[in-house]
Amino acid sequence: MKMLRLRKKQHLVFLLCVWCLVVDLSKAETEEISEGGPMEKTEQAALYSTIQGFVGESWNGSYLYPDPCGWTPIQGVTCDMYDDLWYVTALSFGTVKDNSLACSDIPVIRPQLFELKHLKSLSLFSCFTSPNRYLASISDEKWLDLSKSLERLEIRSNPGLIGELPSVITNLTNLQSLVVLENQLTGPLPENLAKLTRLRRLVLSGNRFTGRIPEVYGLTGLLILDLSRNFLSGSLPLSIGGLDSLLKLDLSNNYLEGKLPRELESLKNLTLLDLRNNRFSGGLTKEIQEMTSLVELVLSNNRLAGDLTGIEWRNLKNLVVLDLSKTGLKGEIPGSILELKKLRFLGLSNNNLGGKLIPQMETEMPSLSALYVNGNNISGELEFSRKFYEKMGRRLGVWGNPNLCYNGNEIKNLSDHVPFGVNQCKRIKADKY
Repeated sequence: MKMLRLRKKQHLVFLLCVWCLVVDLSKAETEEISEGGPMEKTEQAALYSTIQGFVGESWNGSYLYPDPCGWTPIQGVTCDMYDDLWYVTALSFGTVKDNSLACSDIPVIRPQLFELKHLKSLSLFSCFTSPNRYLASISDEKWLDLSKSLERLEIRSNPGLIGELPSVITNLTNLQSLVVLENQLTGPLPENLAKLTRLRRLVLSGNRFTGRIPEVYGLTGLLILDLSRNFLSGSLPLSIGGLDSLLKLDLSNNYLEGKLPRELESLKNLTLLDLRNNRFSGGLTKEIQEMTSLVELVLSNNRLAGDLTGIEWRNLKNLVVLDLSKTGLKGEIPGSILELKKLRFLGLSNNNLGGKLIPQMETEMPSLSALYVNGNNISGELEFSRKFYEKMGRRLGVWGNPNLCYNGNEIKNLSDHVPFGVNQCKRIKADKY
């Protein structure tokens, strides 16, 4: 009887120990989930395969604990919680940031990348150096797998990235930022860019894109449009006037032509307009004076012609930079230019401007620190003070005006500040009787 009681007591103790062990394990598991949360196995497998494609097979993530988004997160990988599970929301490959994953010599875009169903941001910086059509190797279906989640796509400084920009990218309708910068992509721009109605930033500069700029109806929330440093041609689409939220428009260093469209006047919030190094003609459109928020207006090296008198310069009171160099301007510099009180840089070089250089620039334009009128037909005497010459130094460009001279008395003993390329005025002595 005593033996039976002893056995029952031992059995109860055993059950109690088992129960305590189960409770402890359950508690530990709960604490681990609350601190980090597990990652879905298919998500982890897709992530590891994607990383290995870019950085090499030697990477296996064995040092990560308890998972890729736990206490020892992967460089260049950002995660977020969905239904108490970790999912990848951002990937950054290359050396653009300290926490990015460095790419191997021959990276591969694996299909597993497109299985990351919560991926919001993808950045590829200086990964592709050997010429290859990497983007073209991805099927349209794979790109579409990201259409519901991807908000930011950045592909920068990849000299080996050739071929065209896939038109299917215009179906990534959640994109807010599309940056394809300084690669070797060619061919026309996708026709349906206007489908990306959520875009705030569109930067496709520094490639080898050709053809016309497509219509941009619908991109009413766009803040930055940069298509500079390509081989784009044709005229500006009239729909560009509908980008009424636009802050910066840079189309410089292309082969664009035709007149500046009147629709530019609708860009009331624009602070930067850079159209330098193109083939625009037809003079300065008066509608520019309606762009009252402009801080920088750069139209240099175009075939604009015309003069400066048709613009109400006082409307552009926020201008800090005005560069109209090498645009075929004629006539004189109007006195209304003195209304630009905030102007720091004025570039009018290599035109056909004549008349005198307005001396009141020294006093009426207090912020002016760089003035270039070299290569014109400006004549007469420079009537600036010694203080002005000291302030401007070599940032006063007046050479290449054969009939221009300076008053030597104003800058006597200041040989370092003598206007470069300009002769001292000759004084005619009165006859003695």
